[in-house]
Amino acid sequence: MAHPTIDSPDAPDLQWRDKKRHLWVLGLIPPTAIFVATGFIALMNWIGHQLDWSWMNTLSPVWWWIGPMLVYLLLPLLDVFFGPDGQNPPEELIEQLENDRYYRYCTYVYIPFQLASLIFACYLWTANDLSWLGVDGGGLSLVSKIGLALSIGAMGGIGINTAHELGHKKVTMERWLSKITLAQTFYGHFYIEHNRGHHVRVSTPEDPASSRFGETFWSFLPRSVWGSLRSAWSLEANRMKRLERAVVHPSNDVLNAWAMSIVLWGALAVIFGWQILPFMVLQAVYGFSLLETVNYLEHYGLLRKKNARGRYERCTPQHSWNSDHIATNIFLYHLQRHSDHHANPTRRYQTLRSFEDSPNLPSGYASMITIAYFPPLWRKVMDKRVIAHYDGDLTKANLQPGKEEALLAKYGAAPSVREDGPGPVNAAGAPSSTAGGVAVAPKQRTGRPPSAYRCPNCEFVYRVADGAPREGFPAGTAWAAVPDAWACPDCGVREKIDFVPIGE
Repeated sequence: MAHPTIDSPDAPDLQWRDKKRHLWVLGLIPPTAIFVATGFIALMNWIGHQLDWSWMNTLSPVWWWIGPMLVYLLLPLLDVFFGPDGQNPPEELIEQLENDRYYRYCTYVYIPFQLASLIFACYLWTANDLSWLGVDGGGLSLVSKIGLALSIGAMGGIGINTAHELGHKKVTMERWLSKITLAQTFYGHFYIEHNRGHHVRVSTPEDPASSRFGETFWSFLPRSVWGSLRSAWSLEANRMKRLERAVVHPSNDVLNAWAMSIVLWGALAVIFGWQILPFMVLQAVYGFSLLETVNYLEHYGLLRKKNARGRYERCTPQHSWNSDHIATNIFLYHLQRHSDHHANPTRRYQTLRSFEDSPNLPSGYASMITIAYFPPLWRKVMDKRVIAHYDGDLTKANLQPGKEEALLAKYGAAPSVREDGPGPVNAAGAPSSTAGGVAVAPKQRTGRPPSAYRCPNCEFVYRVADGAPREGFPAGTAWAAVPDAWACPDCGVREKIDFVPIGE
């Protein structure tokens, strides 16, 4: 069956075309960069030998650092040069744009190139004779090896974002592809913690992946890494308990994701020798640290308020830092349109929108990563933006524990009464038909209890007759038997209390 594309003649005539459609293939630059670098090195070494230009042979190894050069130099420059994106798809075309398979193929093809680059890099790390590249002295120098590891780590870090895109989808194959993509960095637990933990607790003190005002990246990093791991294990342990299975079970998604890493790392160690393990550790640590840097800047200081029932308000566009710079948008599959992603986690990247009323970063994520490494510079750039976002009242921000008094004394707090505000808003920032953050369900007729309940965010339906076996609720499990804290398994945005009864 043919699938019409958004640019096909069958598309509604709304005078709109996706200007980035053919740019998404540029997302393949990170997983192919090491091959390009190798070509440049071979060419420069050959020219150096032919023309007796020794300086070219001296300079050529800089290309082993192509990954950091992309992250810290090229992307920030491109963001400045090309500026903001500014194009949002019209609502009338969202469904057709979602169903256009071209966009998902752009993410699928990342994975084979990622694996090929990893294997090739393992060969380069362990090779004792690279004379075919014009490398003198046999193998790579220590500096070149470090550059190679960081370049592959950068690919793995961006690969975590590819896994992020795939892991939010409802298609089983895409969820498994997400775990495969995470195997390189040994960060498979991210698949569970991000979807079922971060999206439920985002912009609250309970979320290890939401940074606090006054918290440096270097204190956030270990808190997020360890906290996310513990959270993922707890989430899966509770699911295994509901399924009446042992925690150590093949269906435990943390364990089977880690098993993929063990198989991959083990196979590479068998093929290339134990000497490859330091390389694997270095690239993995750098790769997941890039992810955590992005986590740090996405929700810095932002806080969801609690309503009268003691529940956090629904996540709105005000709870994520956005950037719409087109260059990083292309490389990170619209991750910078973070508000819409948190409002609609199952949406595919090509349909995510940018909102003017969202708090915005001064530049793209790539530029902000470097700034995050230097706390004084980060505070100079970002603290004033958090203060302005809350109209000078820092009591409304997510403050670093133990520093509250010092921060309030330094920046002051506007006299105000903490209220629940005007109520929840929808993904576009408009008032939502909810009360106190809880979906308003239609009145039910008397008689038998409803037989199904729908998530008002992503349309997931819990049918009592079918249950949710993967979540530990066998067929016939009554809605009353489902824990109140249970969150939608597809989007993670809404909890049981938010579900809307449908049918009798």
